Amino acid sequence: MQKEDNLKEVISHAKEYGFVFPSSEIYDGLSATYDYGQLGSELKNNIKSYWWKSMVQMHENIVGIDSAIFMHPTTWKASGHVDAFNDPLIDNKDSKKRYRADVLIEEHVNKYAAKIEKEVKKGIKRFGDDFDVDQFKATNPNVLRNQSKIDDIEKRMAETLGNDDLEGVRNLIIDLGIVCPISGTSNWTEVRQFNLMFSTELGSVAGDAAKIYLRPETAQGIFVNFLNVQKTGRMKIPFGIAQIGKAFRNEIVARQFIFRMREFEQMEMQFFVRPGEEMKWYEYWKEQRINWHKKLGLGEDNYRFHDHIKLAHYANAAADIEFNFPMGFKELEGIHSRTDFDLMQHEEHSGKKLQYFDHELNKSYVPYVVETSIGLDRMFLAIISSSYKNETLEDGSSRAVLSLPPALAPYKVAVMPLTRKEGMPEKAREVMETLKYDFNCQYDEKDSPGKRYRRQDAIGTPFCIMIDHQTMEDNTVTIRDRDTMEQERVSVEALHGIISEKVSMTKLLK
Repeated sequence: MQKEDNLKEVISHAKEYGFVFPSSEIYDGLSATYDYGQLGSELKNNIKSYWWKSMVQMHENIVGIDSAIFMHPTTWKASGHVDAFNDPLIDNKDSKKRYRADVLIEEHVNKYAAKIEKEVKKGIKRFGDDFDVDQFKATNPNVLRNQSKIDDIEKRMAETLGNDDLEGVRNLIIDLGIVCPISGTSNWTEVRQFNLMFSTELGSVAGDAAKIYLRPETAQGIFVNFLNVQKTGRMKIPFGIAQIGKAFRNEIVARQFIFRMREFEQMEMQFFVRPGEEMKWYEYWKEQRINWHKKLGLGEDNYRFHDHIKLAHYANAAADIEFNFPMGFKELEGIHSRTDFDLMQHEEHSGKKLQYFDHELNKSYVPYVVETSIGLDRMFLAIISSSYKNETLEDGSSRAVLSLPPALAPYKVAVMPLTRKEGMPEKAREVMETLKYDFNCQYDEKDSPGKRYRRQDAIGTPFCIMIDHQTMEDNTVTIRDRDTMEQERVSVEALHGIISEKVSMTKLLK
């Protein structure tokens, strides 16, 4: 299946089964906004729980907060967002379509990267286990030629963006022969900066209103509460503050389903460390975060690190964990060494000291910060797109299945009576009553058993329990595994242990 087709099928499947709906659909929708349906909300909450437990519950020195979406407007002046939170914008005069100039260049670079990957796959296919990927990349002429092109483009891109040379960015686009995907022409406007923050007014009377912003990130709510948390929690450096919350960005191009939206949710943790130790912790959190992702079993080859070409104004090191989405490798999570920029800026603009007294060193200092920041919506898309499969079975029939990580699945168990008579529905309700306190269960008695199994496969339910005639005789049931479709006869008393073993989040956390 082509990756583009895969995304279309995922979008269709997500709507059909109650995961994600276009927002305000009865009014023809609103661009780049989506609502999470009944199953999407469950999956989303389970992702949050996995992140929160692994970040807060598993670390004695990390605590969580929930800060307000609205903040004092000076917050965003101090953080640099008012002056520097911009993306380079460019329009195609023929198609009237708007693009981020840096993304156009990055997508052009990806074409050369794809050529390298194609050469590597040829080598693997030809030489098998004896193939040395690193040596091949260091010696193959085609790979070296394409890598040289990538290096040259990225160097020029870093220089122009780093120097805010917008004319240079436009010239790079023209020199590379980049055309508009819609019109096919290179009839580009000048590149100009576009601030991404949404503004609104605080106050009931227009004349008395003050201009404020919807927060473009959750991090600043952590920074302004640094001392509150440190003192009330008696926290000792190094320590972290975690938060899950909504953020808002007026994206130039919001597209690719829920990958890039104007209203989205972040899971962020700011880790406060001694100055000079930030790179040690930066490397530590890079390893911790990639391991967190890989535990989900979505395929280790679907992840890679990408170092930033242009560092944000607050960072001295930054890398993305990229995931192989249906649109190709894109950013899933960022790990950044933010230095002491944020706390120092808030000190200057607020006039309040934001320092930590280190008893071991017997001195006060402004801590440095290492950040991990992941988009919850992107995590949702990564999980659902990599789990979605259309399988052809041995009997020639097919099934759509979501092989979701069991601990994250919306429903863990579907309880089904074989028929609606002979006491089977009552027995099914009795079985469900014993399970529902620990597992999210669904009762399903409509249609044939085969259709019910297919329905549960499509929403990712790991187990189906069938109550039949034999159940009424010996208190055993048939339990069916979503992934293998194998069925096993077990006692009702054994159900809890069997299900718990597979769907428990504990195994992910260990």
